[in-house]
Amino acid sequence: MKCCDEMSHRVFLGLGSNLGDKEKNINDAYAKIEERIGKIVSKSAFYVTSPEGFASENSFVNVVCEVVSKVSVNDVFVITQTIEKQLGRTEKSENGKYADRPIDIDILMIDDLIIDRPELTVPHPRMHLREFVLLPFSEIAPDMLHPVLKQTVGELLERLHK
Repeated sequence: MKCCDEMSHRVFLGLGSNLGDKEKNINDAYAKIEERIGKIVSKSAFYVTSPEGFASENSFVNVVCEVVSKVSVNDVFVITQTIEKQLGRTEKSENGKYADRPIDIDILMIDDLIIDRPELTVPHPRMHLREFVLLPFSEIAPDMLHPVLKQTVGELLERLHK
């Protein structure tokens, strides 16, 4: 499903924060996304969730947004990494080891693209297993089709709840 002209992409980003003023961190990231990646056309509500994959006393605030972008896929990746650093993220999660962070920006999906490179996998390889991603994603785009699993975001959320 195309939203725009042929040079534009539908980019779905998952954002999370569990340090500092979490909602402000996300809003600051939104501002930088709009400046550097494209127009945010849809935003989910803020979802408060427990950390997953590591122990922390700090709950997360998670959201998903849809961005209409003319930026290349590679540049979207580089820009999101840069925004994380600018907003205080000092280290990336590696080898399944997660830690508290002021901001995390994940590329969930871009159009119906399938990318499998060491530095970038799209669709996000674990999004279908994460309620904290699927709940906000299904709020803004329940009919978006996962190009690998061939199920909509709404169907993936339903499957997770079974």
